[in-house]
Amino acid sequence: MKVLKFGGTSVGTVDSIKAVLDIVKEAYDQGEKPLVVLSAMSGVTNLLTSMAEGAAERKPFEDDLKLLEERHFEVVKKLIAIKYQNPVFTRLKLMLNELEEILQGVSSLKELSLQSKDLIVSFGERLSNYMVSKIMEQYIPQTEFIDASHYVKTDSNFGNAHVNEELSTQLIQALAHTHADKLLFVTGFIGSNEKGRVTTLGRGGSDYTAAIFGSVLGASAIEIWTDVNGMLTADPRIVKKAFSQPILSYTEAMELSYFGAKVIYPPTMVPAFLKKIPIVIRNTFEPAFPGTVIQFESGKSAYPIKGISSISDISVINLSGSGMIGKSGFSGRLFTLLAREQINVVLITQSSSEHSITFAVHPDDAKKAVKLIAIEFELELEANKLQLPVVEENLSVLAIVGENMKRTPGMSGRLFYALGRNGINVRAIAQGSSELNISVIIGKEHLAKALNAVHDAFFAQLNKTLYVFNVGTGNIGATLFKQIHEQHSFLLENNDIDIKVVGISNSRKMLFNADGVDLAVWQEELDNQGEVADLAAFIDRMKSMNLPNCVFVDNTASRLPSTYYEDIFKSNISVVTCNKIANSGEYAQYKNLHDTARKHGVDFFYETNVGAGLPIVRVLKDLMLSGDRILKIEAILSGTISYIFNNFTGEASFYDVVKKAQELGYTEPDPRDDLGGIDFMRKMLILGRDAGYVIEPADVALGAILPEACLKATSVDDFYTELLKADQYFNALKEKAKQENKAIRYIGKLEDGKVSIALEMVDESHPFFTLSGSDNIISFTTERYKERPLVVKGPGAGAEVTAAGVFADLVNVGA
Repeated sequence: MKVLKFGGTSVGTVDSIKAVLDIVKEAYDQGEKPLVVLSAMSGVTNLLTSMAEGAAERKPFEDDLKLLEERHFEVVKKLIAIKYQNPVFTRLKLMLNELEEILQGVSSLKELSLQSKDLIVSFGERLSNYMVSKIMEQYIPQTEFIDASHYVKTDSNFGNAHVNEELSTQLIQALAHTHADKLLFVTGFIGSNEKGRVTTLGRGGSDYTAAIFGSVLGASAIEIWTDVNGMLTADPRIVKKAFSQPILSYTEAMELSYFGAKVIYPPTMVPAFLKKIPIVIRNTFEPAFPGTVIQFESGKSAYPIKGISSISDISVINLSGSGMIGKSGFSGRLFTLLAREQINVVLITQSSSEHSITFAVHPDDAKKAVKLIAIEFELELEANKLQLPVVEENLSVLAIVGENMKRTPGMSGRLFYALGRNGINVRAIAQGSSELNISVIIGKEHLAKALNAVHDAFFAQLNKTLYVFNVGTGNIGATLFKQIHEQHSFLLENNDIDIKVVGISNSRKMLFNADGVDLAVWQEELDNQGEVADLAAFIDRMKSMNLPNCVFVDNTASRLPSTYYEDIFKSNISVVTCNKIANSGEYAQYKNLHDTARKHGVDFFYETNVGAGLPIVRVLKDLMLSGDRILKIEAILSGTISYIFNNFTGEASFYDVVKKAQELGYTEPDPRDDLGGIDFMRKMLILGRDAGYVIEPADVALGAILPEACLKATSVDDFYTELLKADQYFNALKEKAKQENKAIRYIGKLEDGKVSIALEMVDESHPFFTLSGSDNIISFTTERYKERPLVVKGPGAGAEVTAAGVFADLVNVGA
């Protein structure tokens, strides 16, 4: 025999009641004779409470009473055959008339006692159970409505009555004996005291009713049917990746429920716990889903925790003073006081010096608690042995729960790393000796970010989501979007990384979508739905969205974005950039940005600053991390200059080669931006700094490629005129190289902390001699690679390879 309990959403509409009937009929047809416990229709208990409180203030309640009648009558009209409707309408109307008389009495007296309130709200369960039982009677004639207030006996603590287990057991057993052939529909939530006055069982009362009946009758299982697929790893409204756990132990479920999980209320489980009866959480609207089984032992799991729970609004009270040190019984005195006044303490932590106690309470109880403490400890406060309690508000509790935690080292480290990485400050910590639960108090505004970050950290087999905010939609930005879109499935399957571009901006418009911009049509969405671009507003919006694992991607060549990097790091957001400006300005700025990123535990990746998609920065950092010592770096780091000198052969003039390079799009609109060597200088400067040297731009010895007249030309056309005049100079260089069987190369060097860039001629023994096309090349001579330098070579320019480098940096942030 099973007990099936259905919550308010399960009996809230005609369609949901049909689903309930199907579930009960299926169990009955399979030979079960379940006992069914129903809550009031969704929203009815709140409506009755409002009517009761309003009546005490002489507010009219007739409209609400009419609404209550219409909701139930509408169900009857749609689900009961016309010939059977009148007796049901009559009984429902009698109940509603009784309710109206009680409300009239409350209104006349202008007083609402807890006893009257319990009686009024009990009508929700009585109306729904009677109505649904009569609907079911059409299909199963043996169905009978049972008012649980005749069988669940309690004390007179109205609003949250305590069950008289011995008497209730006798009455329920007698009911089962006399109604052995019946399908019983039992009202949840209500009982009665020794005088027969209706009482209520408090929050989760209908679940508790199901557990009481299940325990007394020795049920094989107690099924709680609700509107979610069992107990999930986190609140699915906040954590989209939350999933149902197939098995939980009673203690795990109690911990998760205590810290905010609304699926089940902890006291519900006590009767089942004592009899080791499984509780199964099922979804009325997805009955095929197996849900969550709550049983005596925790099931095996691949994850170190079972779930992350939270309380969104909490207040913390800090009590400190020398009068607490070594004072036996102080804590007992404090918490006895709070318990006596019905103030529930959610979390407690105390310093090892016993100088302070911190405890969390619900915000409604904070002021009351402070007043009680001031009265109870008046003498200690006057003697300055205690300080006045300090209340902190707008806080939340986050708790990780699971029996596997006590067998898995590093749980606290993983929790605090996930929080710290996302800039979430922990205000207080509590962990029991059982290691079943670690709870932290954090700012309320960070709760959603914290839940998502911690969920990603502990359920590592799931995909880690990176939320990307990208500025710059030129060739590199657009190509990056194309690559992310094309590789999305591959990353999910092979790297467990889900990259969502949630913010896009260019110089004209900006667009945001917390669920991720559709990269197949990003341009259309930006054009049609985008706001006017404002970089400061873009960054403010990025921070205010408060998403975990955020990355700011700078795909521009503008100085402006780099001025925000420090602020972005301080907001615990990583930066990936192909923009060289931040790293190649003054050394103080370079060092400040790197120090700030390191201090806040975020990434600053800029592989594409030096060699587009080539792994140059990463190779250098890996060499240094492994303890190697850099002796010399030689490099050709301009794809444009490489192309020009590799094609400056035979009869071709330097003028013709430069002109061709511009036509092919290898140069900037003004070729001097490439041939002037400034971009090359920035790359060598970054390498020198990453190698550990304090180098300013002025320290770089920059050798010229072009004659002075070319550099000083007033326009691009004038530049080409001067370049044509310099033909003899360049032909002489070419001829000299040919005679010596050498190649002309523009080479950057880092040696003994000094950086220089100059035109050189290299012979065939040099690794740069065979360079072709627009390739870049770099040679690392180190203590380990002294005889044969480590060489990295490949394409060093172009939107595809540069975007691929940015993409690789993004993936590394995710890793």
